[in-house]
Amino acid sequence: MSDEWLWASAGALGRGIAAGEIDARELTEVYLAAIDSHPDTTAIYARTTPARARAEAAAAAERARSGVLRGPLDGVPVSWKDLFDTAGTATEAGSALLRGRVPDTDADVLATASRAGLVCLGKTHMTELAFSGLGLNPMTATPPNINDPELAPGGSSSGAAASVAFGLAAAAVGSDTGGSVRVPAAWNDLVGLKTSHGALSLDGAVPLASRFDTVGPICRSVEDAALMLAALSGRPAPDLAGAPLVGLRLLVLDDPVLDPTRDAPAAAFDEAVGRLAAAGAVVSRGPVVPLGPAFALAGPLFAGEAYGIWRATIEADPDRMFPPIRERFRQGGAVSAADYVAAWRGLEAIRADWAAAAVAWDAVLLPTVPILPPNVERLLADPEFFVAENLLALRNTRVANLMGLAALTLPTATPACGLSALAPAGGEAKLLRVGAALERALA
Repeated sequence: MSDEWLWASAGALGRGIAAGEIDARELTEVYLAAIDSHPDTTAIYARTTPARARAEAAAAAERARSGVLRGPLDGVPVSWKDLFDTAGTATEAGSALLRGRVPDTDADVLATASRAGLVCLGKTHMTELAFSGLGLNPMTATPPNINDPELAPGGSSSGAAASVAFGLAAAAVGSDTGGSVRVPAAWNDLVGLKTSHGALSLDGAVPLASRFDTVGPICRSVEDAALMLAALSGRPAPDLAGAPLVGLRLLVLDDPVLDPTRDAPAAAFDEAVGRLAAAGAVVSRGPVVPLGPAFALAGPLFAGEAYGIWRATIEADPDRMFPPIRERFRQGGAVSAADYVAAWRGLEAIRADWAAAAVAWDAVLLPTVPILPPNVERLLADPEFFVAENLLALRNTRVANLMGLAALTLPTATPACGLSALAPAGGEAKLLRVGAALERALA
């Protein structure tokens, strides 16, 4: 057994299992031991599933011995955000309101991943009901940030990112409604993939805003993101071999709603774009379509749907929620049915305009998050600071959710600063090929 496995990519671990160099049972024991001994485990994992993990690892080891592995990640241990139903194991979505909720069946994506041979290590902490980009959750637990434990980890898939960043899972599965995969991935120097809405099943996933909710992996590499997408979908992984950077048409998104960006993320992004251009990408700068009208619709659409789903549960026991999260939900109470329908009709028109204009580029780029992770204690002490930083944390990532796009965040040379690439809905395969090319230039 080797602790080096804890820091290997999921793809490398899968190849080691296939080659007979790694026993899936030993690999799982290494991860379970690391989880048991880590000082921050209880802030990262809401609960672990060691019996399930050992049974799945034993089955994977037998398949490897028999030469019938089910896929490239068969036997690789991963974590799951605590909003994906897990049969017989509590799934509480980071909320005291759902304490003791134990589903009878696995979420569709978990069942699909299990059929592909992935080993379930357990469920990771998250923002309450997934409605914040900061990752702060004083009602259950706030995971640490890999760069500084005093800083917010990013959310709402906070524990998912921390489980990978701290070597307690080979990859993680999160969800993204307004940035919840990409913010924690960026702030913990990882790769995060937001899939297109509908690309992966949401059956058995606790909802936030069902028309925006998506499933996505948080990983160490673009290859891992591609392999995880395959495992979650049951479809073949995109071919990343030979993905070219030279000649790629990249648009740096320039729009007034994306100003300002603070100094460190702006400098990290500019340096990364400069490296891409120097390596042969064709980089231009400008808008796709004006984003102001779409951003004006975000409040009614996100909060309106979220409160519509959760109003009865929240108002039955509102004191069990962190007040800033509770009040963010309650903003949806002012949205009328007519306003909600009109907002969706308006957004669909803007999405059509974006889709028509964006075909001119292979990917659209922007800083993943325009701020660095803020201090946790200040967020807890200052509600106005919490609200302002949360809105900024989700500002850039919201573009992909509003426009219905696929999005991929990659680390830059600056800690906690990510670069995001956007592609059309359904364009995950092309986006991952673009991402593989960008990753090589930025490595």
